[in-house]
Amino acid sequence: MQFPPLFAGRLVRLAAPRPEDSDTFARWSENDQHLRSADDDPARPLSPEAFAAWETPFLQSPDAYAFRIRTLADDALIGTVALVTIKWTNQTAMFGIAIGDSTNWGKGYGSDAICLALRYAFYELNLHRVWLTTISYNERGVAAFEKAGFRPEGVSREMIHREGRRYDLLHYGLLRHEWEAMQI
Repeated sequence: MQFPPLFAGRLVRLAAPRPEDSDTFARWSENDQHLRSADDDPARPLSPEAFAAWETPFLQSPDAYAFRIRTLADDALIGTVALVTIKWTNQTAMFGIAIGDSTNWGKGYGSDAICLALRYAFYELNLHRVWLTTISYNERGVAAFEKAGFRPEGVSREMIHREGRRYDLLHYGLLRHEWEAMQI
């Protein structure tokens, strides 16, 4: 039996975290555009050591799978993708992705990584449902999630406060059978 590549897409591959990755993630934490699109926590720079300490519980959890996103062309570290808060009994997980450097935005890397992570979620982890939240102003993220098949499921109105304004938190979900129908 020949299986399709599990961790390599058209543009990127999913890779295991490396200790030296913390230096890159710390550098990205100084980019407020990256932080404000990737998370709803207040933006704050982290040292490599602080980033490693923050990430370690996720990497060691049996209920989370985190990967680095590396380009196929030159193996450059460009982001991270994760399935976290896995509820094995319910076969569900929360999804997250971030492309760290804005020079890599809009090139299809995120969409490719989303496809790889979803294939891993549904075929390797045998999940039934993957869900996520994103801030309403994250238009690139919304477009990539909807292109991958995620469907809007709800809105937490005015949940996020940034720059003196309120923004909605959008909820999306994708069921395995919906994703499989898109693969045909």
